Amino acid sequence: MIMIDIYDMAGWWTLIMALQVVAISMYFFWSKRKTKTYDPLCNGKAINWKPVPIVEHDVTVEEPPLMGKIDDNVLNVGASSFLCLHKEESITEDALKSLEKYGVGSCGPRGFYGTIDVHLELEERLANFLEVEETCVYSYGFSTVASAIPSYAKKRDIIFADECVWFAIQKGIDASRSTVRYFKHNNADHLEEMLAEAKRKNELNSRRRAFLIAEAIYFNTGEMCPLKRLVQLARKYKLRIILDESLTIGVLGKHGRGITEYLDIPRDEIDLIVGSLEHSFATVGGFCAGTHFIVEHQRLSGLGYCFSASLPPMLTQAAISALDIIESIPNIIEELNENSKKLSKSLSQLKYFTFRGDDISPIKHVYLKKDDLTDRLKHTYLRNITNYCMEKGVAMTVAAYLRDVEINCPEPSIRLACSTKLTDDTISLICSLLDEAYEKVGPKPELQAV
Repeated sequence: MIMIDIYDMAGWWTLIMALQVVAISMYFFWSKRKTKTYDPLCNGKAINWKPVPIVEHDVTVEEPPLMGKIDDNVLNVGASSFLCLHKEESITEDALKSLEKYGVGSCGPRGFYGTIDVHLELEERLANFLEVEETCVYSYGFSTVASAIPSYAKKRDIIFADECVWFAIQKGIDASRSTVRYFKHNNADHLEEMLAEAKRKNELNSRRRAFLIAEAIYFNTGEMCPLKRLVQLARKYKLRIILDESLTIGVLGKHGRGITEYLDIPRDEIDLIVGSLEHSFATVGGFCAGTHFIVEHQRLSGLGYCFSASLPPMLTQAAISALDIIESIPNIIEELNENSKKLSKSLSQLKYFTFRGDDISPIKHVYLKKDDLTDRLKHTYLRNITNYCMEKGVAMTVAAYLRDVEINCPEPSIRLACSTKLTDDTISLICSLLDEAYEKVGPKPELQAV
């Protein structure tokens, strides 16, 4: 009898709950209908709306005059297109064909839906060219270097880096949050002293990873790193080497494979090679090269690879076409090296300037001989000198002069980029114009230190 009462009560409670659900549902339904309003201008009826275009078809868009815009009649020694492939017609034609086939953008990061067959082809071609197991391609040269470092080096690790590394490496080191020790520029003896001291303090142990970061040719000085000595120290103290070959790929070595080919150093001695496609290849993007394990880790941990839209297909095809030219015309590397040596010889005869950079390096830095000026004044005078040269038909660039509190960056300079288009006459013109510009707009002899 008790069981029957319980079942009856359960039935009544179920009926009550169902009525509550119906009542609440009807309440929300009618309240929504009552609160729905209509635009009085259209009397509650849908209207056809045609948006006004942002730019009308008959509008003529003119580019404003840009500071530093260079035409075909100007000799450009500020841009770092060392092999002058940026005006190669075959590369342009291949890029336009790729544009017609794939469109402009890749529409997403590589790991989602931004991978296209040209990306895979470029990675395979670069791996074969560099003689490594695998490569991965980034969409921006700066982010390649800045992402590769923090993908391996973490907060508790320690990094030894040259004091003159360029800005992308500095930002990569900052992002890693690792302990960083800067050694004197290209001074392997100072590096060995720092490593020995760290070993004595037990800062180098099996529980802490240690990295050595260097540039094959330093963007801030134009000088080549002593890679053989660095490799010896890295193996002695168990350091992992990250080498930036942005300025040596397509520049050094019999086939343009970089400093490892030039110095005959096995590729497996370098743990990770990073580089930019924005110099010799005259396109956009960068790459990481190494073993399969190293590159796969980069695909999963490199922020610039994981979260940035991949390299546009047309620019990827441009890199492939540039690689075709480098492989088919190997003497183009020797031609660049000869021009670099000629430019160094000519710069050594300047009257009012000194210069810095290895003979074979395509990057040269020109400094004022007058050393009783502040960095800001030097930068001002160098800017006046480059403006004067621009008016005479030679484009140059002034390197950044601001110093980091921890890094002994070089003083203000004019950065010159050698290329295959330079001749004996143009090299002579560059140097004579520099001295002429100094006499016209440079610091006067009576100027005292400020």
